[in-house]
Amino acid sequence: MSDPLQSADQPRETPAAPSGPDEDSGRRRLRQALLHPGRSQVVVAVLLAVVAFAAIVQVQTAEDDDTYAGYREQDLVNVLSGLAGASRRARAEITRLEEARDELVSDTNAERVALQQATNEADTLSVLAGLVPVTGPGIRITITEVTGRVRADTILNMVQGLRIASAEAMQLNGQVRLVAQSSFTSAEGGLVVDGQLLSSPYVVDVIGDPSALAGAMSILEGPRVDLAEDGAEVEVTTLASLDIESVRPAVEPEYAQPEDAQ
Repeated sequence: MSDPLQSADQPRETPAAPSGPDEDSGRRRLRQALLHPGRSQVVVAVLLAVVAFAAIVQVQTAEDDDTYAGYREQDLVNVLSGLAGASRRARAEITRLEEARDELVSDTNAERVALQQATNEADTLSVLAGLVPVTGPGIRITITEVTGRVRADTILNMVQGLRIASAEAMQLNGQVRLVAQSSFTSAEGGLVVDGQLLSSPYVVDVIGDPSALAGAMSILEGPRVDLAEDGAEVEVTTLASLDIESVRPAVEPEYAQPEDAQ
């Protein structure tokens, strides 16, 4: 028979609850999740890792921003003064470079303008010297001997009058380019012009202002009158476009030389 006092003082042992099938199933699911995580679990894990990395970087950045935290007031003033000086030097260098750039642009423009002017002048001189073919408006003068022979002086005076009327280019019979150095000599059978024998009819092509050139041929006691006195008929035709193909070879100066500065 048991002691009733002893039974009242001692606690009773609670029997362990037997493990049921639900608890075993939960453990298996947990083990399966750890060993073979699903896609959603992987995504969550990656997001957590990214968040943790960002937090670490932010903390380190905050620590780096404290570089000047331990500086005294005078030290900070010195740092600011140094930064201000560096900024002034940078602005001065930028200004210097911009001025150098503007000078280079100006020099380039000046050189381009000078080169263009030199090219234009060379083209003009080439036309006047008869070195290149030219085209433009002008007149064609046809001189046909009828009752007499045309004298060399008459042709020379006509050419001079056309030059005064601003003739820019002339050729005779499509063969001889007439320039300032051209020479005219009367010869048997015609005229010798710059060493070439030419015969009637003489055809003079002249490029320039057509009205001015035609007027120079028709002035009182002008070329038309002189040619008629020599026994020739003169026909002047105005042309909107005239081609002068004959050219003269370039002549090198024998004595003149350009200065070194030119």
